[in-house]
Amino acid sequence: MTREERQLREAIIAKCRWMNASGLNQGTSGNISARYKDWMLITPSATPYDAMKPEMIASMPLEGEHGSWEGPLQPSTEWRFHLDIMRGRPDVGGVVHTHSTYATVLAIARKPIPACHYMMAAFGGNDIRCAGYARYGTAELSELALQALEGRNGCLLANHGMIAVGANLDKAMWLAVELETIARQYYLSLALGAPHILSESEIADTAKGFSTYGLQQPKSKPAKREAVKGKAAKARVAAAGRASEKKRSSRK
Repeated sequence: MTREERQLREAIIAKCRWMNASGLNQGTSGNISARYKDWMLITPSATPYDAMKPEMIASMPLEGEHGSWEGPLQPSTEWRFHLDIMRGRPDVGGVVHTHSTYATVLAIARKPIPACHYMMAAFGGNDIRCAGYARYGTAELSELALQALEGRNGCLLANHGMIAVGANLDKAMWLAVELETIARQYYLSLALGAPHILSESEIADTAKGFSTYGLQQPKSKPAKREAVKGKAAKARVAAAGRASEKKRSSRK
């Protein structure tokens, strides 16, 4: 196992623990996967997150025999839609599946989420679709999820939960949080009456600005570069001072 792969496995475990601590998920009902080269790394089945170790994360080839895996523990029972998403969506590097409360409530009611908030633009369209029902872990559920995710970065699973996908693990988790937030906002707005829904053009206009919005890669801070320059300048001054002192001493 390379250092890079181990770090990714550790990140998966950290995300699992965080989503339970934050209330985004409960128990071992959720699962997370991440792309690593030609493999998919995914949480093992029915394993408490607090007891999970990097070596326990299952790996599945993105090419070759469908469903084959390596590791000491079997992959999550939901491996099918994780694998099929990554095989069919080269843009996806991370998949997060949770049974978060408000998203699941809407999924139980079979209610898709319309553009009730401008953050809907982060999901690639003007709604979050609700996939039809199929038993967990089945090929049928995977097919329904892929349909609901067409052109989208998130969907609901009828009477089940939700899926969020992103270019990497951090982006997928960020979108999972956003999806649950929008689900909660929509649910509460329904309690007040008929929520106002944004138009397709309003969502499209918001999407244009999202190239500089949301989770961004950190950039090096100019202040640090200036600090390095300052240290170098101080070192040069100190060296010059020592040389001058040495010169004076030699004249005595």
